[in-house]
Order: sequence, then C-alpha cells, then structure tokens
Amino acid sequence: MENIRLRFAPSPTGFLHIGGLRTALYNHLFAKKMGGKFILRIEDTDQTRFVDGAIENLISSLEWAGVTYDEGVFVEDGKIVEKGDYGPYIQSKRLDIYRKYVDELVEKGHAYYCFCSKDRLDNLREEQKIKGLVPKYDGLCRGVSLEEAKKRAANGEEYVIRMKLPPNKDISFKDLVRGNITINTDDIDDQVLLKSDGFPTYHMAVVVDDHLMGISHVVRGEEWLPSTPKHVYLYEAFGWEAPIYVHLPTVLNKDRKKLSKRHGDVSVEDFKASGYLPEALVNYLALVGWSPDSNQEIFSMDEMIENFSFDRVSKTGGIFDRDKLIWVNSHYIREKSNSELIELTKPYFKDYYGFDDKFFETHSKWLEVLMATIKEDMPTLKSAPEKAKFAFEDYELETDEDFEVLKGEQVPTLLKALKSNIAALDKLTFEDAKGLMKKIQKETGIKGKNLFMPTRIAITGNSHGPELANVLYLLGKDKLIKRIEACEEKLGV
Repeated sequence: MENIRLRFAPSPTGFLHIGGLRTALYNHLFAKKMGGKFILRIEDTDQTRFVDGAIENLISSLEWAGVTYDEGVFVEDGKIVEKGDYGPYIQSKRLDIYRKYVDELVEKGHAYYCFCSKDRLDNLREEQKIKGLVPKYDGLCRGVSLEEAKKRAANGEEYVIRMKLPPNKDISFKDLVRGNITINTDDIDDQVLLKSDGFPTYHMAVVVDDHLMGISHVVRGEEWLPSTPKHVYLYEAFGWEAPIYVHLPTVLNKDRKKLSKRHGDVSVEDFKASGYLPEALVNYLALVGWSPDSNQEIFSMDEMIENFSFDRVSKTGGIFDRDKLIWVNSHYIREKSNSELIELTKPYFKDYYGFDDKFFETHSKWLEVLMATIKEDMPTLKSAPEKAKFAFEDYELETDEDFEVLKGEQVPTLLKALKSNIAALDKLTFEDAKGLMKKIQKETGIKGKNLFMPTRIAITGNSHGPELANVLYLLGKDKLIKRIEACEEKLGV
C-alpha cells in the first residue's frame, strides 16, 4: 500500500478518555513508523452530545501527551482551524457531502426511506425482546416504492434513510489483530444512515470520510467491531476499496471491567492534574495491549515508533495497572533534572503551601537540593509538597517505636552536641551539613544506628527518610535548633 494514512476521530463529548489516547497513540506510532500521515478528524454528527470546549480539550490533551498529527483540526491563537487538502475535518461541516452519497445509495437500491415512528420502533423492539429475538428493524418500509417515498418526504413526512442489506450474504473482512471475520447479513440490522434531522449516523459518515480522506488503516476500539460488516458492505455498495481494519482491545481495570470514572482517573486531564508526566503516561499506555519483542519497559517515543507493530497487539483487554504506571512515572521523575522538577512541581507547591513566584526566585539553590532529596521517592509531581513536608511543617512523632529510640541513654549527649555545633555556625551551608555527623561522632563517640536514627527522628519525626545531610541543610540552622530544643523538652532533658 503506497499512501499510509490513519486517523483519530473522536466525538467532542467531553474530556479525552485514556482509552482514546491509546487509540490515538497507536495510530500515531504506526503512521510514523510507516512514513505515513496521521489525521485528527472530529465526529460531531450527534449534536445532542456536543460539549462546548471539548474540541479544544481533545487537542490540548494530545499536544500535552506528545501525540502529534499532520493534518486536520488544530487550535491556533485560541481559534479552531483546519489544515490539509481533505477538509472540512469537522463532520457537521460536511452535511452536503453525506447527503449526496446517501442519495446515490438510494438511487442504486442500496438504501431506502423509512417512515416508521419512534413509538412503532419501540414497540417492535419490546415484542422482539419478549420473544427472545435480537432487536432489529423488520424492514416494513422496504416495500415503499422510491417514487412514493419521495412524494411522502416532499409532503413533509418525517423519515430516516436506512441501509438495505441483501438477504443471507456473508460479509468478510480481515482484521490485523483478530484475523479473518465473517458475518451474515441476516444477523445485521438495516442501519439508519441519515437521521431525521439531516445528520448522518456514524456508520454513513465514517465510510464516506475515510474514503474521501484516503484513509488506508482504520484503527479503533473493539466496540466498533460489530459495526464493521455494515461499513464493509457500504464500501462494496459504493464500489470503493475498503481500508485495512484494526480493532484494539478495551482498556480494563484490575477487575477486568471497562475503565470508568467510578474507579478513579479516566481522562487524560485527570492524569495530568494528578501529576503524571506525559512521557510516562504514554510509555505505560503503549504497553496496555501491546507487547514489544523484548522485555524492555521504558521507551522513548522514537523507540516506540521503531518497535511498534499491530501483530504484537493482544486480542484480549489490556489491564490498566496504576501501580505499574506509578513505577514508570517514578522512573521518569528521577530522570528529570532538579531545575526541571522545580518548574513542573511549582503549581502543586503554590496550591499546597500558597507560595508565590518570589519564593521560587529567592530559593532556587535551596529548591534544587530539595528536589534532589525528594525525587527518589516521588510517585507523581503532585506528591512533591507532601514529600517535602519535613522541610516546611512542624512534625509529630510517627510511631511509639520512634519515641522509644529517643529514650536511648546516649540521646541527651547527642542532642546537646548537635545543638552546640549547629549554634556555633553563622549559617549552615551544604558543606557544613555534609560534615556535621562525622564531627558529632568524633566528638561524642556515638556512631552507627545510635547516632543517625535519633538524629533523624529528632529533626523530622521519622526514623526513615532521604539523605540526612540534605535534610540538615534544607532545615537550616534556626529550624534545626528549634526542633532539637522541642525534642529535648519532650524528653525532659
């Protein structure tokens, strides 16, 4: 196939779901690998579900995730614009195009006018359910001649246009993930192609758009698999070549149920707000349903493009494991420079502690040490203020066991030596902090656990934590003396 062209075609009904991002990502990876084009099209034929701002949010989420595309719908200077030779790329702007092709199907006998009321259709479905039948249209209006149908429509009678499937015909297609699939037309409904409001259904619009835009591969969620025979039939009816189909497994939670809002974050916006890095989310998401040839788990976008193939995509639903995502995210956080992390965590510190920009300007060196200290243990960017609490907030002892450590017979001597050595300094520099514990050991003879554990507990309230020299520097002279004195008071020494 010469021209490789793929598309991501979301509906503007809200935030971009994590499953939608994975679909966009797989389209992007394959298009880039094959030297093809990737298009963003907006499918807004269901105007009842349109959400203001949803298009802008979709585009913003894709940009944040680094999932780039070549043509279609963009936002520039706050305005929605379309770029490319195959527009419009927003379906509601293509109604005249769809009408032309619907009329062609009707004239060829592949579609027909249906005048059945909603009440009749509802009653029909109920009867079929009671009889244990699969609900589908009974073809009543197939018997209406085209001449009569046009007259009734001209007289203002409400109608839809339905696909006219031939009886007992096998429709076959190949799916790159699921192999060869065949479904008989007797098991398929006469799908509505044009609604009474003049808008096409998804089934009509997607076929026309994919053909006119030269789409070579249709990569979408497996929920569209039952509809694919209808689309394949429409291609046949028009005399067009059908694209290659790829139906991706659903993104599932640990209970093997579809990922939903009830189980926490599901939109790209949610994960962004929760402090996940885009490269971590995309790296992890690629592996939910796709497995590379190697055991490699950390991939740059370029490495994913190089390694990606649909023959390594699973047929079964991919489990979205938040613990594994956190592991990947932690890796990418550790890879960031300290100055990068300051910028990335700034909104969370501002929100948590109320800091202003001046705080970040005047404490840049101190913040670099803070980031170096906490980033080893940061699952998300949002966790940074919590991990840094030891430097900003007074503490309560974490456990009774920690209090027992402070009752050691060497502790009063240790606290006294710490306080006097810190008080003797004009200012506690990083070099001072790095040499302090060795100095205390030499002076008091206290060493090992008896030296380090009580010191850490006395100044942070916790027996575990980051590098002690960093903690000493970050707390600074005044705060250290205050905390040591508070500990002495609690111990009555």
